[in-house]
Amino acid sequence: MTDDIMVCVTQQRTCERLINKGAILKEKYGSNLYVIHVAKEGTDILGSKDEGNALEYLFDISKGVGADLTVLKSRDIVEAIAEFAVRKNIGHIILGEPPKEYKNEGIIAELKSKLPLCRFYIIPANELV
Repeated sequence: MTDDIMVCVTQQRTCERLINKGAILKEKYGSNLYVIHVAKEGTDILGSKDEGNALEYLFDISKGVGADLTVLKSRDIVEAIAEFAVRKNIGHIILGEPPKEYKNEGIIAELKSKLPLCRFYIIPANELV
C-alpha cells in the first residue's frame, strides 16, 4: 500500500468535510488524493436537481484541493470501492460516520474486511475539518 488517499462521498454537500480531511492527509504525506462516489446500478447518478448540484459542488471542492473525482455505477457498492482502492493502491480511506440509527458499521466493516492493509478514518457528522 502507498500513502495515496481515497475519500468516499455521497451526493451531499456535507461531504466537503471528508474531502477537506483528505486534503490535510494529502499535504501531510505528499500523496495522491482520489474522491469517489459509487451510485447503485439502476439509479440515476444525478438523482434530483439538488443531488446533481451537490455532486457538482463536490467536484469543484475536489478540483480545488487537487483531487480527482470519480463517479461509478455498480450493483455492489462495497466491491466497487474495494476494486478502486486496489487498482489505485490506496493506503488511506476516509468515510463519513454512519447515521446513529445504524446498529453496526455496515459498509465500513465490509470495507475493512476487504482492505485490511488500509488505514480508515471515520469522520463524525458534526466534525468540521
